[in-house]
Amino acid sequence: MKRAVLSDKAPAPIGPYSQAVRVGDWLYLSGSLGIDPATGEFVPGDAATQARKALENMREVLAAAGATFDHVVKTTVFMADMDDFVPVNAVYGEFFTGTPPARSAIQAARLPKDAFVEIEAVAYLG
Repeated sequence: MKRAVLSDKAPAPIGPYSQAVRVGDWLYLSGSLGIDPATGEFVPGDAATQARKALENMREVLAAAGATFDHVVKTTVFMADMDDFVPVNAVYGEFFTGTPPARSAIQAARLPKDAFVEIEAVAYLG
């Protein structure tokens, strides 16, 4: 049985999807953007700044499911410009300090709301 996970400390979904869905011991997190949940707007700054906020938002959704970044086994990082890889990677490394998850990093032609970065994840809670 699946159930939605929702945190009011992260931006509300902007469409017909859940922030995360738990199925058994698995948690599938939707793409997280660098949006301030209080304003609904992107945090001002560059791709690294948006990546930091996206990961802070992801941390809140993980917490709502009783999880941490240590539970994350796979991420996908979407960037509007692969030239942002180095600064985004540096921020990413601040959040995944233990055994890092498997990861893909790709440049996307366009991201929701013209974001610079979007990050999705899969976590194992068992």
